[in-house]
Amino acid sequence: MGLDKENIQVKINEEITKTQQSIDDLNEQVKPISPENAIGRISRMDAINNKSVVEASLRQNIDKLNKLKVALSSINKPDFGICVCCKKPIPLGRIMLMPQSNRCVECA
Repeated sequence: MGLDKENIQVKINEEITKTQQSIDDLNEQVKPISPENAIGRISRMDAINNKSVVEASLRQNIDKLNKLKVALSSINKPDFGICVCCKKPIPLGRIMLMPQSNRCVECA
């Protein structure tokens, strides 16, 4: 997996950059709605509901970022690319699609 690790490392770094940008964008969206804003009761309820959805997405992105950082730090370890459950190799396609994943499709 010598050359592949270089490609995987590039992919992880790209994913880290995209995920961090997404986190920054989501952080802007979860800022509190000022009571001075003259929006109706229904609009305010809709905004509160949207905020909950955005907060959930933010948590998922933070979790993904943390997993990507772990994957990047362990890329040179001998067990990188090995499923933590069944100990079989994770297919390269899955690693390139979800570099933060430490499980094969069957175990996920």
